[in-house]
Amino acid sequence: MQIKSFKELAAAASAMPVKTVVAVVEAHDNHTLEAVIEAKKDGIIEGLLIGNEEKIKEILTANGADPADYQIIGTNALEESLQVAVENINAGKATAIMKGKLETGQFMKAIVNKQNGLLSGGLLSLVGLYEHANYHKLLAVTDQGLNTYPDLNGKKNLIINAVGLLKKLGVEEPKVAVLAAVEKVNPKMPESVDGAELKKMNQEGEITGCIVEGPISFDLAVKQGAAAIKGYESPVAGDADILVVPDIAAGNILVKCMTDYAGAMTAGTILGAKVPVIVTSRSAEASDKYYSIALAAYAAGN
Repeated sequence: MQIKSFKELAAAASAMPVKTVVAVVEAHDNHTLEAVIEAKKDGIIEGLLIGNEEKIKEILTANGADPADYQIIGTNALEESLQVAVENINAGKATAIMKGKLETGQFMKAIVNKQNGLLSGGLLSLVGLYEHANYHKLLAVTDQGLNTYPDLNGKKNLIINAVGLLKKLGVEEPKVAVLAAVEKVNPKMPESVDGAELKKMNQEGEITGCIVEGPISFDLAVKQGAAAIKGYESPVAGDADILVVPDIAAGNILVKCMTDYAGAMTAGTILGAKVPVIVTSRSAEASDKYYSIALAAYAAGN
């Protein structure tokens, strides 16, 4: 069954017999724990809360949760919290990791440190899922927040990671749109060249399990009927599952327009590590954090 909405995602994650244990680093953060409490209440996860034990218990109690229902590991410093999380993941006691009250850079430094053993050998990439009333299914975007200026091989790996996630969500053959401002190759526009090369890789069997189209503009990728008007033929047109953006700037602008201006709901996870990694903005809505937890839990359980 293909998951086409966040409600379906949360329901599917809740129905999994084995619950994902999320190690929350520096968990003494109210907004983070609100989402964790809600996800646990809905049967999506079990929480392993690492950080200031007294503050964690205070926040849980203030939000109507019983601290006794959570595994809490008290620590005295950020580095200790990170190390405890790493140890629990490597021991198989946690199957996802989430950023709490610390900077993203500090958090990711522990993820990419080879000595911690959290890397799987592939490229780390951020995949965001977006739900909007004007689109008929969940739409994935990569990479809007982690890889800054990926080269051709980098974009190939972005596609591989995102396709793997979409397949877990029940999309048998994800349709991938490699975005550019034009639909024809222009040597002066590197993203258009990359789009054509990635499409060729797909046609020649170097990228499998999906349909890659590129270069293709945003409107052609997601707007029903636009292809007919422009005389553009592709199975991806108007039905994309995954948008591959040229670089972090384009991706950041796109997703913020989708969420802050167009009102799309969002969830995201970092792929390519031993376990799903949950990194949400400190300004993210509670629903964003909740559905990001559900996404990571479902990915970890499948």
